[in-house]
Amino acid sequence: MQIWVDADACPRAVKEILFRTAIRTNLVVTLVANQALQIPRSPFIRTVQVSAGFDVADNEIVKRLESGDLVITADIPLAAAVVAKGGIGLSPRGEVFLEENVGERLAIRDFMAELRDTGTETGGPPAFGKGDRKRFADKLDGILARAGRTP
Repeated sequence: MQIWVDADACPRAVKEILFRTAIRTNLVVTLVANQALQIPRSPFIRTVQVSAGFDVADNEIVKRLESGDLVITADIPLAAAVVAKGGIGLSPRGEVFLEENVGERLAIRDFMAELRDTGTETGGPPAFGKGDRKRFADKLDGILARAGRTP
């Protein structure tokens, strides 16, 4: 198992949890972004910088992803592609994307986009907070435990 991170919009608190996880479990965590990122020095933490553009980072993650890998993303279409390729998606807010639920989440996302296209105000998510960070850490630990990847 390897962990891939859609890093351009990933909250700093989530990245810090992932850095500690990489060092604790010896799992490779690779952050994919269209800008240079500062990361701790570790053989288990890597970055891949891609060119700017729509879905460039997403496409790079899907290209490199192997079945059983974990991808951290809030992007529902990316999560759907990850699941289709045999991976697991986890949002920074702790929502797990699996074959059983990603289709529904994609449909909701598309519906909300249609509403916005008609001029309807749909609002956005609340600010990322401590509860989100804890939920993410708990879900991450659960996924790693099921994969037998906890020290």
